[in-house]
This record gives sequence, C-alpha cells and structure tokens, in this order.
Amino acid sequence: MPDIHKPTDWLPTSVKEMKALGWEEVDVVIFSGDAYVDHPSFGAAVIGRTLMEVGGYRVAIVPQPNWQDDLRDFRKFGRPRLFFGISPGAMDSMVNHYTAARRRRSDDAYTPDGRHGMRPDYPTIVYSEILRRLYPDAPIIAGGIEASLRRLSHYDYWQDRLRPSILADAPVDMIIYGMGEKPVLEVARRIEAGEPVSRIKDVPQTVVWESAAPAPDSDNIILSPYADCLRDKRLQSANFKHIEQQSNCFAGATLWQEQSPGRFARVNPMYPPMTTEEIDRSFDLSYTRLPHPRYKGKRIPAYEMIRHSVNLHRGCFGGCAFCTISAHQGKFIASRSKESILREARQVTRMPDFKGYISDLGGPSANMYRLGGKNRDVCAKCLRPSCLHPAPCPNLDTDHSPLLEIYRAVDALPGVKKSFIGSGVRYDLSMHHTGDQRVDAANRAYNEELIRNHVSGRLKVAPEHTEDRVLEIMRKPSFEQFHRFKAIFDRMNSRENLRQQLIPYFISSHPGCREIDMAELAVKTRDMGIHLEQIQDFTPTPMTVATEIYYSGYHPYTGEKVYTATRPAEKLAQRQYFFWYDRAYRAGITASLRRLHRPDLIRRLFGTTRP
Repeated sequence: MPDIHKPTDWLPTSVKEMKALGWEEVDVVIFSGDAYVDHPSFGAAVIGRTLMEVGGYRVAIVPQPNWQDDLRDFRKFGRPRLFFGISPGAMDSMVNHYTAARRRRSDDAYTPDGRHGMRPDYPTIVYSEILRRLYPDAPIIAGGIEASLRRLSHYDYWQDRLRPSILADAPVDMIIYGMGEKPVLEVARRIEAGEPVSRIKDVPQTVVWESAAPAPDSDNIILSPYADCLRDKRLQSANFKHIEQQSNCFAGATLWQEQSPGRFARVNPMYPPMTTEEIDRSFDLSYTRLPHPRYKGKRIPAYEMIRHSVNLHRGCFGGCAFCTISAHQGKFIASRSKESILREARQVTRMPDFKGYISDLGGPSANMYRLGGKNRDVCAKCLRPSCLHPAPCPNLDTDHSPLLEIYRAVDALPGVKKSFIGSGVRYDLSMHHTGDQRVDAANRAYNEELIRNHVSGRLKVAPEHTEDRVLEIMRKPSFEQFHRFKAIFDRMNSRENLRQQLIPYFISSHPGCREIDMAELAVKTRDMGIHLEQIQDFTPTPMTVATEIYYSGYHPYTGEKVYTATRPAEKLAQRQYFFWYDRAYRAGITASLRRLHRPDLIRRLFGTTRP
C-alpha cells in the first residue's frame, strides 16, 4: 500500500514547509526535545495539532534544535505572532540521559536511530535561555513532563540538591503543567486578544509569578518557602503532601511558594478531568501517526514501540509512591469513546507495514478504562492519592465490562488478527472482590480473556517487591495477590495449552527497603521459579512520595523517619540480590547474609552455607 500522505500533512519544521502551506509567518513555534512524530503519544504533536486544528493557529515545530552552533534553528522562523512553546520531551531529560547510577546512557529512544546527544540536559532551561537572548520581549511558555514535575521546589537526584521551581531557573513567562490542550488554547486566545502574558494569572494548570501571596484559606495553600526547605528537609517533605493531594484533587486549591524574597510561584489548580468528548477531540485530530518525512530511512525507537498501539484513556488512580503519572495526568480517568478508539484502530490497519497485530490496547495502566467513582460527589471531596491503597475504595467502580467490549470490538475489525495488551495490568484491580455478582463475574472473565487472547507471549506485571513493609511504602498490594494472579495465569495456560510467561517487575533500594528485604525477595522469587529480568534500581524523580522520602528521610504523610539506601555501596548491596543465580554474585550475597545472621537464606538460595 503506497504512502498516502503529502509533506504538507505534517506541521512545518522549516520555512520552506511553512511557505508550502501558504503561510508567511507563524503564530506559535514549538521547540521539542524529541524528534517530530505526528502521533497522539508525542506531546509536541498533540499541542501543535490542538492549536492548529482546534484553535485555528499557524504552528511550526522545531524538533531537537541544535543549541551548540550559530543557533540558526532558533532563528529560522523568527519571532512568532503569539508565543514560543517549549516541549522538552515525552520522557524526562535526565531519566533519558542517565542511569540510576548517574552514568550517561549511550542512546536516546526519541531520536532518529537512537542517537544520543541530540538534546541538552534540562532542555527547558537551555532552550528558554537561548530564546530569551534572541527575542527578549517574546512570550515563552514551557510545558511537558520536565516543567510539569518541577513546578515547585524539588529534589534533583542528578545534582543531589534541592532546586527551586523551574520557573526560577528558566526565563519563561509561564509553565503549563499536566496535559496541556485546554490551558494552551486558553492562553493563546488571551494573548491573541491583546492581553500581556505577564497579566495572565488565572488559567488552570499554569504556574506564574506573583509578587505576594494571599492569606491562607480553603482556596489558597501557602507552602513553606524554598529557602526554608533548604534549611529544613522536613518542611520540603511536609510541602509535598499538599502538592500531591491538590494535584489529585477534583477541584484543588491554588498553591503558593516563595522562591526568593518577593517572588512567589503560583500554581493554579488543574482543570476538571476531560470529558469523553474532549479527549476524543484530542485523539481524533488529523495525525498522520508517522515520523516527519525528514527522518526517512531512520528508525525512532520510541515510535517503533507504539506505532501499532492505541491508547484508550488518560490518568491513573493507582498512586504508586515512585510514579509520576498522576502528578502529570491526574488520578481521575478520562476515557475515549468506543467510536474514537475504533476510528484509530482502523487507521492502524491501513498503515502500510501493519501485519494484523495491534501491539497494545492500553493506557497509563492497562485496565482502568472507564473506571472511577460511583458517586462523583464523594470523589470531589476526596484527597486520597490512591484509590487502590491501602485497599480499593468502596466508591470505586471496578467493572471491566466496558474494556472487554473494546477488546472484542477491535478484534472484530477487518484486518485485525489479534490485539495485545502491552501496558501494565493492575491485577489487584481486576481481581478485587466487590460482592456484586455481575461485576465480579465480568472481572473474572476479563482476567481469563486477557490471558487467553491478549498476551504476546509474555505478560508484564508489576508487583515491585515481595515484602509487605516495603510494599506499604510503595502503595502496592501484598505479594500474595501476585501469587493468586499467577495461579490464574498458570491455570489458563494449562487449560488453553499455551506457553506464555508472566514477567514481574521489581525495584531495589526503594525507600523502606533494606538488604534483608532484598534477600527475602530473592528467595521467594527463586522458590516460585522466577528468573528475574525486569528489574531496576530506584531512581528518584521529581514529584513522587518516594523521592521526597529519599531526599528528606521523612514520610510526607506521617512525618516518620524512613530508612533509604542512598550511598552507592548500599544500593549495590541490594541490587546484587536480583542476580543470585549468577556465580559472580554468590560470594557477595553469601557475605551479606552472614553479616545479617541469616544462614537459613544462604541454604535456601544455594543449598549450602559455603560460598
């Protein structure tokens, strides 16, 4: 099937492409840290398409501009009529660049051919500093993961220090945090109407400068100043409780934090969750779903992973302590309509390289589609960061029937041989016993159909640990639930004569985890016959409970001290247990267990007390 797209089907990335559209200037220029892939999974494309097709603005994208030469990439479109936008990337730049051990990575999944070095550390800061030098009076608005998660004072693991709001480090006029379609349209309309960007203070999901804060009340929370947080880590920890609660609140308060004397970062509350009509509008924009033609012949790894996938919803109410999804997307689920999902699935089937297999029908968590509170009035007053921890909320509707309907409708499309679920499944959600016979039967059917029809050989799930005291801090369910799900998985494999694998994810060095907890993890997974593959050392990223504990030593919700492995030797001592089966680690593990006075675990791992 030939390529049916023309070069003008993409947003322009050059002046030549702009003129081919009949434009003499642009209203907005977006500088992106990622390659330009015109797909709803890539933020710059979403914001660009929204501004152009919903707002009627002329938008150009400059993907991965060269910040080390004569800056021609920053000059080529000149000053836009409305503003410059900065979209630093779909993945945090520092996580993208460095391992948990702070070693530089050799590749970049969001760059053609995976080439590294095509974006700087902290693109929001670097790009905005260049633009401010070149265009001193032009409005600059930052968005995306990097700015969103750094909207207030935050611990930077890579510099090992507390930093202020990125608003103080980057010369931007405004931050748009979270999913940006609604706020960016409102800001664009107000700038177009002649309102100076410096006076636009009240748009939801924006962070702006103010010279003073109001008196605290139910609508305004005054956080401890950045300078005070530098002096007392417990104040930073206490701040985070308010930050997390308000970012997961249906109608939150405005947050205020003094960054320097007389300069306050004002964080306006999030918009209410998108309606089905609103999220459909975003996903139904005229994306080509392809990389820009400028990359012809080059492979973009992140795109290859999602090119034949379909995202069903946004948001996650799991509230895992180490995860930033709810901080960016919120905990309330915004689900697409069945019709919108099927339209995109049909578009996938028409792609020239489609072989009949949809790689993922998923989302931030694969099985939260159309789930939420039965009584939304209860949700509107709720400050819980997780609807699943310490136990599923009694008000939570866990009916997986709508998701089953989506699976079956997509599989019935002409050209679709099979659809797989590549996103992480919350088995504690699908296995939760509600007492409602219809819902419980539907959820049992979901688990069975998932295992029977939608596993591409290996199903990835995330128990994260085996020990209850660690799981409690992680906000994850007991490992016993993994045992129960594995029993279902094994039974279905046997019954259906399938040879599928269950692949669990685990984390070492998470706050609250000690060496002995990792030893127990090694023994318990060994006894289950699990060869550990999907593993990682905890990496502190801004705006998570776990990061605040790592930095401060205190739990934001209880104020209690929590042990965390922070020194490299401590982290390596925990990580080695993932590799108990490798003889290279046997002596170190044996020495560790002897120091912990646990010869019983040596015998269970190795069958002997001798190394």
